[in-house]
Amino acid sequence: MKSVNVHEAKTQFSGLLAEIEETGAGFVICRNGEPVADLVPHRKNVSMAADPKLGAITLHYDPTEGVGEADWPSEFR
Repeated sequence: MKSVNVHEAKTQFSGLLAEIEETGAGFVICRNGEPVADLVPHRKNVSMAADPKLGAITLHYDPTEGVGEADWPSEFR
C-alpha cells in the first residue's frame, strides 16, 4: 500500500479513488508520518451459505410435481 499524508489525501481524494478503482490497491493515510487510516477498495459481502433455518423445513410432497385437474378446487375448474 502506498502512503499519503492527510493534506495530499484531502486535495487528491477523487484521484485516489480513481486509482483504487483501476488498480484495486489501497492507501495508508498518515498524519505526521504515523498511519491513521486505510483507504481500501470496498469488498462486497457475498454469502453463498444457506440460512441454517432452511434446513429445518421439511416438505411432505414433491414441489416439482405437476398439478393435475383433480388438485384444483372445483370453483376454479
